[in-house]
Amino acid sequence: MAATLGYLAGTLPSADLAARLATGGATDLRAAGSGNPGAANAIAQLGPGWGYAVLVADVAKGAAACGIGRRVAGSAGAHLAGTASVVGHCFPVWKRFRGGKGVATSAGQCLATFPAYTPIDLAVAGLTATAPRWKQRAYASTVVASLGWVGAALLWWRRGWPNGWGPRPTAALPLAAAATSGVIVSRFAAAARPAAGR
Repeated sequence: MAATLGYLAGTLPSADLAARLATGGATDLRAAGSGNPGAANAIAQLGPGWGYAVLVADVAKGAAACGIGRRVAGSAGAHLAGTASVVGHCFPVWKRFRGGKGVATSAGQCLATFPAYTPIDLAVAGLTATAPRWKQRAYASTVVASLGWVGAALLWWRRGWPNGWGPRPTAALPLAAAATSGVIVSRFAAAARPAAGR
């Protein structure tokens, strides 16, 4: 149940809704710009206001999915629903499984299930997003950030460190981080392949 609810939360089409409201349906983010229905492409195609609204909505649905999962099935449900929300965002059944890359939704998952790491996660994301060397290598920076998340989750679990308002660290924490990271990295790899073939 937690996984199903999380997946459904992840499929909420925040970018599509923003494009419809901003342009009356004239812009399809899957066909415009990078072709990714996410915050970065929304900023480029719809403007910063709409783009940041998409970012907030995507973070919120990841966090909300974790909250629903925790209510339904405890700590394990929070991790399961959070991971499922990223899968739903990346592969929404309503859009023929053509979704975004899951970064913002995973940030919501991290905020809800691993708040102790969230400031570090944001710092890593900020550094890679602003450093010219890494900005041009989105796939590499995503791999680095994902490894950091999984590594920190393992450390928090093994050390039993406090986790703010999130669930007590168990083996589910690194497993969820690894599963989510795998989905996101695969999406970035798929996006990088056509570019490499040109």
